[in-house]
Amino acid sequence: MNFRYDINGLRAIAVLAVVIFHFNPQWLPGGFAGVDVFFVISGFLMTSIIFIGVEKNTFNLFKFYNARANRIIPVLAAMSAVLLVFGWFYLLPTDYRDLGRQIEKSSLFVSNLLFAKGGGYFDTAEHTKWLLHTWSLSVEWQFYIFFPIIIVALKKYLSCSNLKRIVLGLFLASFIYCIYATYKDSKTAYFLLTSRAWEMLLGGLAFLYPWSLKNKSHQIITQCLGIILIVASYFLISKDTPWPGYMALIPVFGAYLIVVANYQNNFLINNPISNYIGKWSYSIYVWHWPLVVLGFYFAFEDWWIYGIPLSILLGFLSYQFIEKINFQRYSSWKEIYKVKPFYIFLIILACGLIVKETDGMKFHYAQEINLALDELNGTNPYKCDSRSRNNEMEECIIGNHQNIKALVFGDSHADSLTTAVASSFDLKKYGIVSIVTASCPFFLEANIRDPINNNDCHDINKKRFQLIKSGKYANIPVILISRLPVYFEGQTDMERINHQESEPLMFYSKNQNIDKATLYTIALKDLTQTVCEISKYNPVYLTYPVPEFQTNIPKAVAKNLFLKESIPTTISYVDYIHRAHKSRNLISTAAETCGAKTLDPTKVLCPKNECKSLQNGRPLYRDADHMSENGNKILTPMFKDALNP
Repeated sequence: MNFRYDINGLRAIAVLAVVIFHFNPQWLPGGFAGVDVFFVISGFLMTSIIFIGVEKNTFNLFKFYNARANRIIPVLAAMSAVLLVFGWFYLLPTDYRDLGRQIEKSSLFVSNLLFAKGGGYFDTAEHTKWLLHTWSLSVEWQFYIFFPIIIVALKKYLSCSNLKRIVLGLFLASFIYCIYATYKDSKTAYFLLTSRAWEMLLGGLAFLYPWSLKNKSHQIITQCLGIILIVASYFLISKDTPWPGYMALIPVFGAYLIVVANYQNNFLINNPISNYIGKWSYSIYVWHWPLVVLGFYFAFEDWWIYGIPLSILLGFLSYQFIEKINFQRYSSWKEIYKVKPFYIFLIILACGLIVKETDGMKFHYAQEINLALDELNGTNPYKCDSRSRNNEMEECIIGNHQNIKALVFGDSHADSLTTAVASSFDLKKYGIVSIVTASCPFFLEANIRDPINNNDCHDINKKRFQLIKSGKYANIPVILISRLPVYFEGQTDMERINHQESEPLMFYSKNQNIDKATLYTIALKDLTQTVCEISKYNPVYLTYPVPEFQTNIPKAVAKNLFLKESIPTTISYVDYIHRAHKSRNLISTAAETCGAKTLDPTKVLCPKNECKSLQNGRPLYRDADHMSENGNKILTPMFKDALNP
């Protein structure tokens, strides 16, 4: 096959979009679709290699894998090695351990399966994962493994024309599944081969069923239409678009049109800049994402100014000194010991495993750093959150089941304070019941639109209230705890990473477009009704929100110690009130109206008008807003005094 300048230019369009999106998504909200364009290109090129070889009876599976390894592994391994060295000096052990796990999975080309278990490609927390971008390399490699095996196996029984029909059928099946999977769970579908294969298969169909565009004007029109579709997708779609799904057809079909047009002389994609960027595109892609994470990790301002040019520079250097190495290709599995990238793979895999299994080389960090990071695991041991109970509302009983003294209801903040309540009693004599679900405060009419947890909050609260009405726990104090500010103001712990205000979770999914003032009015009415209804059966205590911080406290403390940084670990009481005043007003008004009592953690946590996150050098939080078990200890007296007057 002659060199395709149009495909090389298409690579440039794809990689620049991805790079720009990752460094500044406001500029190109749909730039992540550049990966979909890459998938089409890969599908076209791999299908051409496989089918040309199969038709001539010259296709060699080992040689095919060897060629892919020669191209993909060296650059990936070099980037991984650089990160391992960097991590030794600059990453906390928890982050270094996670890096080791990611290197292990990316070396095995299954990192997409690892990241599919996370919060989703666009989740803020994903921007701290150094090898997140390797998910697409894993998907491609999985395609490289299974697709030729399927074709070679079926070639024994089918003609080439029927094999082409099989590819068409696989394309349709994968596309239909993609739409279904995206509808069911787009966060998982984003990463998986099963919902991405159709993009590569469409590229394959461009080779198997080429268009005969002999008229130059038809080629130009087809190619320009493809460019328009791709560029339009970069602006028309965003992280809020369920992806991949039928909308992915826009950039994918655009790439398909450019490939089938087969026109080489369009200056839009065949020019000196696109020619160079296209040649360096793989290396640019591999190196750019660690630079993005570097900016997040150190909170660099306007990092794109340096990050984008650095990505291109590293891509150029990587192409010149790594990609251009001419590793020999072998044709027999017996010669696998001669394949140099195979040894590179083994070395990097071993390094990743060692870093992971040693908890991020924990032994080479100072003890106080490890002690601070231990608070990351400072969750209560009772696992009362319904997420650990298959999202079923169950009575999580702590202590003596026969003598219940308190009921705790609320969201994940209620879960984090459950042991503070439990510690108020002698659990050999008394017990408490904790019924908590993340992102589900006890508001009878609440129906949280939660982008992370698929909880039916309205149904959960109905069950909670039915339990109270049943009289099973009549006259036992009910303690309501929730992170109310997040429902009005958004997640402050992510603002430092995002450099932008996050959207609040909505109390009422049917009223997604209401303003904050109206939301407050509706929530006040709902909370008042809820508290007054509960008060008919049980005494009620409403807990004011705990202070929230702009950063993960254990990691901030560890970073301050390890990197000699000065990340703030306190906030002023004024700042706390600025964020929480609506929530506090909501609670105080409902309590006063319904004859309930209030509990105020800030009397302990905010002495002298400053809210603390440490005591005796140890974090009181396990992240930016959830109290750790260490923090719970200092709040236990508040509950003890209220519940044991």
